[in-house]
Amino acid sequence: MKKTIASLLAFASLALAGQSQASSEGIHLDKAPIDPTNVESIQRGAQTFVNYCLSCHGAAVMRYNRLQDIGLTEAQIKANLMFPTDKVGDQMKVAMAAKDGKAWFGATPPDLSLIARSRGTDWLYSYLRSFYRDDTRPTGWNNLVFDKVGMPHVLWELQGEQILEVKGEGEHAEKALKLVKPGTLTRGGENGQYDNHEFDQRVGDLVNYLSYMAEPAQVKREQIGYGVLLFLILFLIPVTYLLKKEYWRDIH
Repeated sequence: MKKTIASLLAFASLALAGQSQASSEGIHLDKAPIDPTNVESIQRGAQTFVNYCLSCHGAAVMRYNRLQDIGLTEAQIKANLMFPTDKVGDQMKVAMAAKDGKAWFGATPPDLSLIARSRGTDWLYSYLRSFYRDDTRPTGWNNLVFDKVGMPHVLWELQGEQILEVKGEGEHAEKALKLVKPGTLTRGGENGQYDNHEFDQRVGDLVNYLSYMAEPAQVKREQIGYGVLLFLILFLIPVTYLLKKEYWRDIH
């Protein structure tokens, strides 16, 4: 029991830390397009996660066969989302050794099983779209949401390259990102204007999957909750009314 309470307190502190970090730095977070009922979006997000995230970040509490809950068959999972040596019941473990991650990035890349609950989906959605070129950083990248981040921009081929523009000085300085080199999912370029809709949608799908992975039973839990409320309305309220009449019958 003590361990359970300690775990809940630790989770709460992580969630508050993520929120306080963003708010304390005055960072604007965009609203993530989260829809736990959109299984097509979650499926696309799972594919993006496997292709771009799983080489460095693990998801130890998630197993490949849980993806059947979002409409994928075992054959589809094996063909598109797994390494040939893995089994469908295996955990989604990271391909990179922890010691290599620490040597290359300065810290071991965290497990992403519960990252959507600890950081928040809005934070993740904004973070993944806020990388910019910074030659002072070891990886060549920095992030507007997470300053001096050790992680490189793994989605740069899709988004392209952004630069940081700063207007003003000191506390009143305004920071903004400008896309200067388009990627495969950003189009346009006329007068410096690019269409980021397709890339934003891809990131939204990825965050939607991370949200699902952090709580796979969310939709079912909500359905059960609605059922309980319906039960309370249809059963408890009439029973309560009848009990009230019975108790007050002799008084009247």
